[in-house]
Amino acid sequence: MDNRQAIGSWLSGPRAAIEESGADLGYRGEQLGLPEEGPGSIARPGRRLGALAVDWALCLLIAYGLITDGYGQATSNWALLIFFVLSVLTVGTIGFTPGKRLFGLRVVDLATGRPNPLRALLRSVLLCVALPALIWDRDGRGLHDRLARTVEVRV
Repeated sequence: MDNRQAIGSWLSGPRAAIEESGADLGYRGEQLGLPEEGPGSIARPGRRLGALAVDWALCLLIAYGLITDGYGQATSNWALLIFFVLSVLTVGTIGFTPGKRLFGLRVVDLATGRPNPLRALLRSVLLCVALPALIWDRDGRGLHDRLARTVEVRV
């Protein structure tokens, strides 16, 4: 292996290096019985981050405009609380937040394929802690989704 191959495999990530060695990891969501593309497939990271940014901006706007009198730490704290409540109520009942709906995403119970209020509560608590959302498995699900036994899919 020359230097360019070593750097290229490092930049492509461990999945590319494993697949280059001959292992077949399949597509994201294959182990969960989800389709590779289209409705019902695992949501991609770009869409998920975009939906999160929209939801967070909406919560900041609500906290700034209705609760606090200026931007500061209190605004961020209120925004986190609003985000938590928004996430529990909307994901637990209809399966998506405004940002997720805008990006064509939905959170469902892995076993039933429908929204579940208790799983949404656990998922929201873990999402607000932030660290579990930064640890992903090979299917692209965050630790918060794995622990809550939910999956974020495309609509």
